[in-house]
Amino acid sequence: MTRAALNILTVTLLLSRCCDANRKLLVFLIDGFRYDYIDDLQNLAGFREIVENGVKVDYMTPDFPSLSYPNYYSLMTGRYCEVHQMTGNFMWDKDTMKEFLIGTNPDSRLPMWWDGSEPLWVTMQKLGKRVYMYYWPGCEVTILGVRPTFCEEYVYNPSEKNLTDSMESALNMLKSDKADMAGIYYEKIDVEGHHFGPRSPEIQRAIRSLDQAFQILHQKIKEKNMRDDINVVLFSDHGMTELKWMEKVIELDKYIDMSHIVKMMDRGPVVSVWPKQDKFEEIYRNLSSVDNMNVYKKQEIPHRFHYKNGRFVSTLTLVAEPGWFITENKAKLPFWNNGTEKAVGWQHGWHGYDNEFMDMRGFFLAQGPDFKTNFRAGPIRTVDVYNVLCKALGIEPLPNNGSWSRVECMLRSSAGAVRAALIYSFLLLLLLLPH
Repeated sequence: MTRAALNILTVTLLLSRCCDANRKLLVFLIDGFRYDYIDDLQNLAGFREIVENGVKVDYMTPDFPSLSYPNYYSLMTGRYCEVHQMTGNFMWDKDTMKEFLIGTNPDSRLPMWWDGSEPLWVTMQKLGKRVYMYYWPGCEVTILGVRPTFCEEYVYNPSEKNLTDSMESALNMLKSDKADMAGIYYEKIDVEGHHFGPRSPEIQRAIRSLDQAFQILHQKIKEKNMRDDINVVLFSDHGMTELKWMEKVIELDKYIDMSHIVKMMDRGPVVSVWPKQDKFEEIYRNLSSVDNMNVYKKQEIPHRFHYKNGRFVSTLTLVAEPGWFITENKAKLPFWNNGTEKAVGWQHGWHGYDNEFMDMRGFFLAQGPDFKTNFRAGPIRTVDVYNVLCKALGIEPLPNNGSWSRVECMLRSSAGAVRAALIYSFLLLLLLLPH
């Protein structure tokens, strides 16, 4: 074989290996981080380094409802809510009478809520890979008979020290080959957005604190000489909008007799209601007359929500207009006093509304050897993220609802480009080999 032919063969082998690159992956789920929180990067050096050296999408549209648990699972399965069955933060199963209460009660760990689809960390474990997860909701649950290698169980609002300690631990596990993937969940941005609103000084401080943590992460990656060996991906589950608490409350007991309701789950932008069968049409008719709220029978829920076929979806679903809040009666909700005689709502931001509403949009950033640098990508959807993560891990994705065409542009080598290079190299090799 000639030297030229040998060189081409070497390039061909390298290209074929890049198709199956299996680098380490570090994933961050930043709850409630709205797409425009980092529009001004001037004072956000940590985020700016990722943007300049990686990929930023214009925005990411969440699944409906734009709530946390449904989107946690859409991100990790690539499937719509009606497919993976995690359709709310609060769910009720009419057959067993069991409740899912945002993961706080023992029944919330039952397989019935989680086994509707296989999340990425379960797939990884089945493939003999090792996954370390920190505060990630659901990592403590046995799903399809599997748990991750390591799970630091979820606690409400992990501290900044929890975050930086998790970063250090995750990098050490990845560096030492004890983990192939690590996932870290951080809740403070969502908490501050709820309490003070998305444009508050408190949310700005929380974003700057998070940015400082990412500056530390960049430094650690450099110190550990991992820049060429690790992909880092950041995303949120949804955005946040301003809540005019005292002005925009829909109190259901003003329109219907609540004794005619068998079950009501959640409050806020999306409320699930199961009326008594003989009162169903009356309840539907009365609620349909309420302003600033849409009422849907299960099979009349818009197809674009990809929601109505969910196992735990109620017979009536109430969806508030942006900025409005649905509850049975606001007198039953907690309030706090700001030093005056006037009560003030305990929340000033909320999410869960129509997922196409602009303020519900989340963010997505990625940096590492498999991603382009200083690249701005178009809008993507929550269900698209799964395919990106699988590609970075070098594993075959399970069937999903995501679009590869929306995300392949952000990777250094699309499959098509690699295939073309392989074919070209093979043809040159044939020409150069002695006949």
